[in-house]
Amino acid sequence: MTTVTAPLPGRAIGLAAVPDPVFAGAMVGPGMAIDPVRAAGTAVSPVDGVVVSLHPHAFVVVDAAGHGVLTHLGIDTVQLNGAGFELLVSKGDTVTRGQPLVRWDPAAVEAAGKSPICPVVALEATADALGDLREDGEVAVGDSLFQWR
Repeated sequence: MTTVTAPLPGRAIGLAAVPDPVFAGAMVGPGMAIDPVRAAGTAVSPVDGVVVSLHPHAFVVVDAAGHGVLTHLGIDTVQLNGAGFELLVSKGDTVTRGQPLVRWDPAAVEAAGKSPICPVVALEATADALGDLREDGEVAVGDSLFQWR
């Protein structure tokens, strides 16, 4: 079982509340989202594993069990072309839970007209593979978001 933890602080919300039909419809995979604290900070790895995909606005870490966890920093933030994001690791790096991966500022994302809401998604999983899904309340970095069986 994989415990997926919060990559950033904020308020937990259900995927259905994400202002993007692909994430809201769980087409990428099941999970949840975080409405982040509006302060500059870093997004950290939600699991121990290998960074298999890395963009300024999103990253995927795959753990030893083969579970890929996508963290998407804001909605439509690919349109910012990396402005306001700083990569702290490289694709292929082995990382540990809580290790800083991307520096960013949710308030700047919002000021640029994009939603700062961050989906945290279990790639290639079924909804029934997830348990203890956190969809409300405040979360701190490292708090459990869901269990992946």
